[in-house]
Amino acid sequence: MNQKALLLFSGGLDSMLIVKILQKQGIQIIPVCFCSFFFNCTTAEKSAKILGLKLKIIDISEEHLKVIKNPKYGTGKGMNPCIDCHLLMIKKAKEIMKKEKYDFIATGEVLEERPFSQSKRVFKLAEKTLGLEGLILRPLSAKLLSETIPEQKAWVKRDELFGISGKTRKPQLALTKEFGITEFPNPAGGCILTDKEYSKKLFLLFEKIPDFDGQDAKTIRKGRVFWENNFLIIIGRNEKENAEIEKLRKDKDIILEPENFSGPTVLIRGFDKEVPEEIIKKAKNLLLKYSKKTSKESIIHEI
Repeated sequence: MNQKALLLFSGGLDSMLIVKILQKQGIQIIPVCFCSFFFNCTTAEKSAKILGLKLKIIDISEEHLKVIKNPKYGTGKGMNPCIDCHLLMIKKAKEIMKKEKYDFIATGEVLEERPFSQSKRVFKLAEKTLGLEGLILRPLSAKLLSETIPEQKAWVKRDELFGISGKTRKPQLALTKEFGITEFPNPAGGCILTDKEYSKKLFLLFEKIPDFDGQDAKTIRKGRVFWENNFLIIIGRNEKENAEIEKLRKDKDIILEPENFSGPTVLIRGFDKEVPEEIIKKAKNLLLKYSKKTSKESIIHEI
């Protein structure tokens, strides 16, 4: 009977290679992707389809939001708590592994590819903290790491694993030819928390509204963001954003729309507080400012 591995699957080249490496050794692969308010599984779904695999998608939004607000191990350059985030994913993977009886967990991590979160120290921290010593296999860097239980039990052959480290992609690109991978996504940061501009907006949201929710975090991704005291004003930059802003509306939010001229949709959020007239007036002035053609007869519809 073939051993089963639960693979943390982002859909990037590294995780696609893990599928091929372990399948070559007869391991049954079940890929799992975690999504939250700050990243999704779109790439993972596409890559899983290319590989002919059925993808598990697990929503960790609420738990992840708690990590964002109180990261135990700090953040990167933005508000990205990469170590805490990874520990959360490994923790959830362990729960699935135990419940569904997988033999071990595999990841596409490469030693020192991301120095903050992919170091030997962090790898050991994850295993020790979560009681998974020897049960996390990282095939791309395995030869640079301690031998795991899958290797000790000869479920996988160590000499058919790799010793890749650092940020260079050349070894992985070379392996695509060996494993016949002709279609794969370009490397890109899938987590919005690594975006400097978004991190600034999120930091300000946290400073003003410490108990903000996931909907608030999603709202500040859209349009131009302004604050008037603790009232949030979002101004759409195009038709698509205008439509998205309307969908993000909460019960006590106010929507402003131009009635007889072309201009953006504006959302005002008071975070469960009634929006005073002075804030509405400032939001209307901003709407006019970002409209191309206005006049004294311009009418703004308040919803």
